[in-house]
Amino acid sequence: MDTYTLHRGSTPLFVSLPHDGTALPDDIAGRMTADARRVPDTDWHVARLYAFARELGASIIVPKYSRYVVDLNRPPDDTSLYPGQNTTGLCPIVQFSGQPVYLAGQEPSHDEVVRRVERYWRPYHDVLTAEIDRIKSMHGHTVLWEGHSIRSVVPFLFDGRLPDINLGTVSGASCSAQLQQRLVSVLEAQSNYSFIVNGRFKGGYITRHYGRPAAGVDAVQLELAQLNYMDEDSFVYAGDRASNLQRAVRALLEVCLH
Repeated sequence: MDTYTLHRGSTPLFVSLPHDGTALPDDIAGRMTADARRVPDTDWHVARLYAFARELGASIIVPKYSRYVVDLNRPPDDTSLYPGQNTTGLCPIVQFSGQPVYLAGQEPSHDEVVRRVERYWRPYHDVLTAEIDRIKSMHGHTVLWEGHSIRSVVPFLFDGRLPDINLGTVSGASCSAQLQQRLVSVLEAQSNYSFIVNGRFKGGYITRHYGRPAAGVDAVQLELAQLNYMDEDSFVYAGDRASNLQRAVRALLEVCLH
């Protein structure tokens, strides 16, 4: 499919990276502001950061297109995931900076949003469902890991500096209590990174929709502060910092396999 790439693994771990895409169709890019065309709100380099997950036998899905085309981690009816808080929608018209995505009067219409859902959103979720079912048929259960990252300071979305590691399980609803506790124990055992569990980022649509621990699907979202593996202004990957962070993330993923 030309809207995503899927690597099928052999273990019960499935890594989803829904905000890694950077591509913009020409007809959409031409209506966007110059700053928005830089797609600054991308979860930069998360596919590179999680590349080691193949060594763990994980399945990995990565989209091609930017969240500005359609946000794969929002519900198709665009219901707010965080009522009363600033957020961005299914087809965002505002950047995390608070600046517009589109030139004046060029925002997508309702009909265009519907078309984007069918063209870009639906295929990703169809394959999420199919791969979860495939893994469950092999192993009897699946851990769906949602990999995300964001600038460490985004006043539009949260106050102050974000903790380095932000684990979200929809306040414990999207994964078993045992898995959450094992993940927390890994974070408590290290001292390199600050962390919080179910803070500002409790889990987006994918975590909430697919996480059904009673049915054998544990879903966990990890939101990382980008300054720990890249330059937040130039978007350049910082290899040394990234290697350190990869070790911390790998320790979490290994827990999901045991």
